[in-house]
Amino acid sequence: MEAAGAMGMLEEVARGRAPERTGLRLATADATLGDAIGRVEAEILACARTGQAPAIDSAEHLRAAGGKRVRPLLALLSCASFGPVGRGVEVAVAAELVHLATLLHDDVVDDGSERRGVPTSRRLWGNAVSVLAGDLLLVHALERVRAAGEGVTLAELLATLRSLVDGEVVQLRGRTRLDLSRATYDEIVLGKTASLFVWAMRAGARAGGGDPAAIERLGLAGSALGQAFQIVDDVIDYEPGASRKTPFADLREGKVTLPLILLAERDGRARCDIEAARDAEPAGVAALLERVRASSVLSESREIAAAHAARAANALAELPASGPRAWLVSIADRLAGRRT
Repeated sequence: MEAAGAMGMLEEVARGRAPERTGLRLATADATLGDAIGRVEAEILACARTGQAPAIDSAEHLRAAGGKRVRPLLALLSCASFGPVGRGVEVAVAAELVHLATLLHDDVVDDGSERRGVPTSRRLWGNAVSVLAGDLLLVHALERVRAAGEGVTLAELLATLRSLVDGEVVQLRGRTRLDLSRATYDEIVLGKTASLFVWAMRAGARAGGGDPAAIERLGLAGSALGQAFQIVDDVIDYEPGASRKTPFADLREGKVTLPLILLAERDGRARCDIEAARDAEPAGVAALLERVRASSVLSESREIAAAHAARAANALAELPASGPRAWLVSIADRLAGRRT
């Protein structure tokens, strides 16, 4: 997504629920972010093109496919809540580079064939190149953090990378044993998704000069936002007309999503359908999809995501009132309610 696309997301917020809650105008967003989004996108592009081919070709292929750029937006707004937004550019770039690296690696682990509507890098250049392209982006991310200035440390990013890896390992266990426990699901989401949201917002606040208490509040907000984001991703894949992938493709990779966990909790017979869909039995896939859509688990999952977004808003409410803080609250609403 280009800089205009990132701003377009904020404009959509402004034209939706944001005016009632925050009274913001588009000019406020322009004043808050300035040219920072454009700078971030340009730096991500430069990193994806810096290195040896074909690794850079693989990295650039994924970057060019687009994305929501949520993590950089959160980093920039967290920074702008306390100081000049430009101080958060390196953090925002690093956050997106780490995210892109994990996608390149995930597609190898999952034998992924398509991402964001185009063939995955591994399909075009092979698994080895895709892994090395992800490694290259991680190196760029570490270099960016090292250059981010006082307060932003490599130690916190390294701890986040450990959480990302741990979350992936826990998720991989699902390939050999079906685990429908909510505790395992939460552990995976906190590790694989929420941890990078936490880092982006905490590091952004550090770059802006936020005090320790404020940084802690932003970390709590980031964790809640990451959980909301992942749950909505889970739901979208089952909703009629909105799904971006084959139903239960994640399940066949050992990934259990919240709607299935809720279904199993409410209907003891559902486990058999879940196991059949996991084994790619056509009848089992059709039966499970019908069962999910006929139940209340999709709406219940969205309610849980909305509750996480509300927790994020409550954490943000303890920060000093400002335009950037209000935009963060608005984005929380947007992420929890998105349909794509």
